[in-house]
Amino acid sequence: MKYIIAVIQPHRLDAVREALGAIGVQGLTVTEARGFGRQKGQTEIYRGAEYTVQYVPKVKLEIAVDDGLADQVVETISEAARTGRIGDGKIFVLDLEGVMRVRTGEMGADAL
Repeated sequence: MKYIIAVIQPHRLDAVREALGAIGVQGLTVTEARGFGRQKGQTEIYRGAEYTVQYVPKVKLEIAVDDGLADQVVETISEAARTGRIGDGKIFVLDLEGVMRVRTGEMGADAL
């Protein structure tokens, strides 16, 4: 099993969710996040005053999938989240040792 963490732009969330649903991903966790990378924040103008936003708003997706679906999930997120501009995000893939569905007690891939 793999644990996929994707950090994307908030306005791409619906497109990513729909694309993942189309390939059979049944669940994901979404968290609002803030951060910076190469873009080092951004400058905005509010009521005529210019100020710098140190941390840019992002959305963090967490998805647990079977090994056979992991590459397709990464590709799907990449295609749906890409705008071609700096700040599109990152995708991390980690090995997942185990999972348990709390309601039923199912373990491993059955719990996904």
